[in-house]
Amino acid sequence: MTTATSVHGFFNSGTWLVTRNLLVFFAVVFWIAFAYWVNKDARRRIEDPWLVGMATLLGLVPPYIGPFIYMLFRPPEYIEDVRERELEIKAMEERLAKRDLHCPVCRSEVDASFLICPICTTKLKQACTNCKAPLEALWQVCPFCETPVEPVAVGEVGTLGTGTLGTGTLGTRRAARRPPASAG
Repeated sequence: MTTATSVHGFFNSGTWLVTRNLLVFFAVVFWIAFAYWVNKDARRRIEDPWLVGMATLLGLVPPYIGPFIYMLFRPPEYIEDVRERELEIKAMEERLAKRDLHCPVCRSEVDASFLICPICTTKLKQACTNCKAPLEALWQVCPFCETPVEPVAVGEVGTLGTGTLGTGTLGTRRAARRPPASAG
């Protein structure tokens, strides 16, 4: 008996037919499973049903290669993740738009018109010398009375020394600006 005869006999036997049929069956099952996975993944990543159908067709038509091509060109994020990120961004923008002001030291809520935090007496804003309106740090002129803003000295920004207006930095600054009393 030669090798060719034994090989020919194996391929004509029932063992080969069962093995071949099982291999074909598993190849078809994996092919359909890949197409199902592409369809399921595409529905989570793509909103347009037409594109989902095309992606599924791509998963079917070039067998075993289509899913890999789909993986190269699929959207990087799930639709749910994109929507969640957009909602988070919108919530952050709304929070920033509301602009709840807090004291930088004690984190208590303060109003935009406060010059000093009522809890910890931290100086929040400078007052206009003419109309006493609160001024933002970068303003060069008071927008209410057009008075030029005096630059703040280095040691004057921060918390008040003892918590009272008369003995802290704010009190000494105001006292320094007062014109001398006239005798008359």
